[in-house]
Amino acid sequence: MKAFISRYLSNHSETSEKHKDSALVTHYYKARHDEIFRAVEGLFSVPSEVVASSKERGELTVKYKGKRKAFIVVTIIMVRPFQTAVDFSVTTDSGGPVDFGYSRNLIVQLYKKLDHQFPTVDPS
Repeated sequence: MKAFISRYLSNHSETSEKHKDSALVTHYYKARHDEIFRAVEGLFSVPSEVVASSKERGELTVKYKGKRKAFIVVTIIMVRPFQTAVDFSVTTDSGGPVDFGYSRNLIVQLYKKLDHQFPTVDPS
């Protein structure tokens, strides 16, 4: 019941190393940090707006404007040479405390786009 509530009756979703929802587990890609960073920036075209971008810290902040407005923070960390981790934190601006899974589904869509561009690797 708690998983259902946190999945659909919240306006925030984020990924992590050991997330209970397998779709929200951190993805690792076989690519250099710079390649992944450019690809993530390319995910957010007009009308979305990249508010802040810091390659040194591996962080990207975006005002997303799709079906709903959202605030996205992307963290991109090179774990090893040619192994880069990507995490998302999405908070929707739906005007209420729930988004009915929109933030989770947005993360899943973003990961799918990256999965098509880069090979994934097992973090172990």
